[in-house]
Amino acid sequence: MKIGILSRNPKLYSTRRLTEASKERGHEVEVIDYARTHMNIAAHNPKIFIGDKDLAGFDAVIPRIGASYTFFGTAVVRQFEMMGVYSVNESVAISRSRDKLRSLQLLARKGVGLPVTGFARDPKATKDLIKVAGGAPLVVKLLEGTQGVGVVLAETNKAAESVIEAFRGLDANILVQEFIKEAGGADIRCLVIGDKVVAAMKRQGKEGEFRSNLHRGGNATVVKITPEERATAVRAARVMGLGVAGVDLLRSNHGPVIMEVNSSPGLEGIETATKKNVAGSIIEYIEKTAAEGKTKTRGKG
Repeated sequence: MKIGILSRNPKLYSTRRLTEASKERGHEVEVIDYARTHMNIAAHNPKIFIGDKDLAGFDAVIPRIGASYTFFGTAVVRQFEMMGVYSVNESVAISRSRDKLRSLQLLARKGVGLPVTGFARDPKATKDLIKVAGGAPLVVKLLEGTQGVGVVLAETNKAAESVIEAFRGLDANILVQEFIKEAGGADIRCLVIGDKVVAAMKRQGKEGEFRSNLHRGGNATVVKITPEERATAVRAARVMGLGVAGVDLLRSNHGPVIMEVNSSPGLEGIETATKKNVAGSIIEYIEKTAAEGKTKTRGKG
């Protein structure tokens, strides 16, 4: 197979590991800087280029789309879909997972466990929003934030009001969520491929930090997940329509609750913690599922 990895930086750990795993399994592989591409959006012969080079002949692509490039990156994935190229994560699924509000609404509609979440635009609804989330302590999140940026723990209702007003002053869209105190500043990242959790790690925030992101100084250890946690993670990825996903969940008193479903999960932390060849499992999944015209949306969404 000829596999394209849509990544801005071939030196990133995840990109390197996917490249190595592809070659180890006998495939031709090319890293494509999707931000440098341009497209010919034609009815009968859609094409995509970098400079004069026609990016034709790929059997499959692995999107590694950065959050700040979501709009253009998903357009590139959609163009490959229009060309009949299989994408391990389709453009519609990536867009769905990147929209935090939409993803939570879809998960809630399917009955997947979530923290109690409130959303409003009207400044007059601030007190009602805090009440929906069960009062302080609670978490205020920027919808556009990533890697723990734009996530604030408000210890009191007054502090929550101040944070919400500050974000609104920046014309930012926010969510207000209940604080899962019993999680103890830790979450679980499940790496889902197809209908299986192939690896799981516990991420623990550093002392005094409620966010467990590794980018913020958290540490990762291998963890044994329960059948309920496994089923919840797989179901969340399926609701998003993702073939490969990093599903972040918290252990609450009322069972596992989903925090986020990531369409471009990093591989370094989870491979280091679990010693599992996750990149190889992704390539193996592509071998089993990729086929001409297998992409469900064919660029429709």
